[in-house]
Amino acid sequence: MTTGKTTDPQSRAGRLPARVALGTMHGKERALAPAFDRLSVRLIVPAGLNTDSFGTFSAETPRAGSMEDAARAKIAAALAVTGLPVGLASEGAYGPHPAVPFMAAGLEILMWRDADQGHEIIERLGDDRPAYDRAEVADMDQAAPLLTRMGFPETALIVSPAGDARGPVAKGLTGLSELAAAIVAACKASPVGKAVLQTDMRAHMNPRRMSMIARLGLRLAERLACRCDGCGAPGWGRLGTVPGLPCSWCGGPSLLIAHEVHGCTACGTTRPVPRPDGKTMADPGECPACNP
Repeated sequence: MTTGKTTDPQSRAGRLPARVALGTMHGKERALAPAFDRLSVRLIVPAGLNTDSFGTFSAETPRAGSMEDAARAKIAAALAVTGLPVGLASEGAYGPHPAVPFMAAGLEILMWRDADQGHEIIERLGDDRPAYDRAEVADMDQAAPLLTRMGFPETALIVSPAGDARGPVAKGLTGLSELAAAIVAACKASPVGKAVLQTDMRAHMNPRRMSMIARLGLRLAERLACRCDGCGAPGWGRLGTVPGLPCSWCGGPSLLIAHEVHGCTACGTTRPVPRPDGKTMADPGECPACNP
């Protein structure tokens, strides 16, 4: 097995490209460019690229496949326009928290893909406090108390007719007068006389989401600066985890992570890495044998 170490990104074979195509139409280059500037990698945003064709948060276009499938599709479209061999794209998913009632949660992924080499690196970041919200209202009076909670006007809003699958009447709303007009129009178009008010999750309309993408950009850039000692490819980093940290009472496998697995997606080399918190034994309360 080999180890990964941080090096000058231009000092070895498999150097990083000077230009990378970014599959976006929502201004994500503003969040990502600072991190990639550190690597002397310039992000190229193709003109006229319609990434909404791969899925929209407001459901006019359902996403086909997984988040990873959507990111690959964005990259493929960006590469086709620019003619570059390496691309970058992000994808997000938001909704009710899977474990905590009345809370929202989100997941962002950022993918780097070298189409010529088939080399793909993905970083993921969860958000347990996203600017994500949704409510049904009958008029602007009902909507007004919700606006602060939704982060309006810094976070834009989308208004749709309740009970109608045709999509929103307006997106990217940041002004009170246009919001009020959209609510009136949505209520008139709704079979139940109500409007659905929801946060606009497009990156350029949602500062919280843009900040998460920026954090992912830094994480991916740091990973790209770490090369595989075996093949020299950029992107040595965390690939997954292995469960079963030993129980401090019985020594059997607990429900906690035993260690991480770091590796290279180019050549397949991997190695185990201790938990970041240094824990080597689990509390018996996390053991299915000691605490059934």
